[in-house]
Amino acid sequence: MNVLHTRYTRRAALALTLAAGIAALSACGGSKPTVAPEPSQTSSAEPTGTASASPDTPEAAFLAPLTGLPVEEEVTKRPLAIMINNFKAARPQSGLTHADTVWEILAEGGITRLVGIFQSQTFDEPVGPIRSIRPYLIDIGEWYGGVLVHAGASNDALALLQHSGKADLDEINNAGAYFHRDKSRKAPHNLYSTIAKLREGAAKHKYPETAPVPFVSFDAKPDVSAEPAASDVEIMFQMKDYKVSYHYDASTGLYERSINGEPHIDLNNKEQLTAANLVVLSAKHKTYDSYGRLEIDLTSGGEAVLIQEGHAISCRWERKPGDIVRLVKDGRELKFVPGITYYHVVPTTPAFSEHVKYS
Repeated sequence: MNVLHTRYTRRAALALTLAAGIAALSACGGSKPTVAPEPSQTSSAEPTGTASASPDTPEAAFLAPLTGLPVEEEVTKRPLAIMINNFKAARPQSGLTHADTVWEILAEGGITRLVGIFQSQTFDEPVGPIRSIRPYLIDIGEWYGGVLVHAGASNDALALLQHSGKADLDEINNAGAYFHRDKSRKAPHNLYSTIAKLREGAAKHKYPETAPVPFVSFDAKPDVSAEPAASDVEIMFQMKDYKVSYHYDASTGLYERSINGEPHIDLNNKEQLTAANLVVLSAKHKTYDSYGRLEIDLTSGGEAVLIQEGHAISCRWERKPGDIVRLVKDGRELKFVPGITYYHVVPTTPAFSEHVKYS
């Protein structure tokens, strides 16, 4: 059980309640707080993180933009979007328990890659193993205003990055000094860095320390009682070696992640990976060369499911230019429970129901 996330999830409810109270006082003539967009809005916005707490709860003074969890200081640094190896030989990975958001998506050959979005937590341990980037992984990182962290790239991704001015830390081409190899593992599954080193590299390249981060809507107590039960979740991509499953722990409000029936842990702290929200979305995949490289349509929208609080909400996903993916049902954007969110992108074939099952 991730004790840190459990404590934060409970405190998040308090912070959101306090924020609502401040808004109500403002309406009666007090000073006006920063007002978040309505749930139906999907435009990107600077993070506000202005929910105030009472004097006896200083830890709830601010909320992390991408998790809605209480943090002690306002989170203003731009995220790091780190490409993390998910090949069997690369597991268990390091650092993922500290990510704000994680995307799992196919690379070539049926393997999946993880994109960890790191912003609100600081830690000294390594992150990795770090691998190469693809055009659609560039897109995901840039949705969050992230500095792209990777080791090499496909030809198409390299063409997009070279001379583009994008905030990019590539171990092979421009930032090797900010990465290191772990001799206890075999290459190429042994490349790591740390948050501090990557921040140092970004500063050396004179990348802006802040960037617009999308507004994310949260609800600490969503009413999902009428939705189908989803205490146990199975997600299939293409290869049997990438069968992901989650079990819901009602005592913590978190989904515990396993891969191929074994707990998926963080090597740094031996904790099982957990998430407050699971998203599975269906997108068109097209193989365009003999190596099996993919084009993945993360623009057109499609079928999706949001899983939280032990229930599954069938919905649609959509994404407007300059924004992240949004989940919509009956014309309204769905909100996340405060905490880490894991996204899983599966192909449109076979049917969506063949990729995700829950009970």
